[in-house]
Amino acid sequence: MTQRHSLGRQERFVRRYDYDDRTVLAADLPAGDVSVDVVDGTAIVVTDRDSGVEEFEFDLPGPAATVDTHNGVLTIGVDK
Repeated sequence: MTQRHSLGRQERFVRRYDYDDRTVLAADLPAGDVSVDVVDGTAIVVTDRDSGVEEFEFDLPGPAATVDTHNGVLTIGVDK
């Protein structure tokens, strides 16, 4: 299942992959410093780059077990 989340004029695509024991959400991020917080089942992502600070958020299907960013891709694992 692919979900589209809008933030102002920007759109972020969050892909969801369901496995037997976990769900993985993946989102492409712009280049720059990235900070991710998970609060009450919502992922809050803040990117800081030359053009300014940008924030977007999306709902998780449960409490996050893992959060990782690598090469501009954010992945969040949620155990079932």
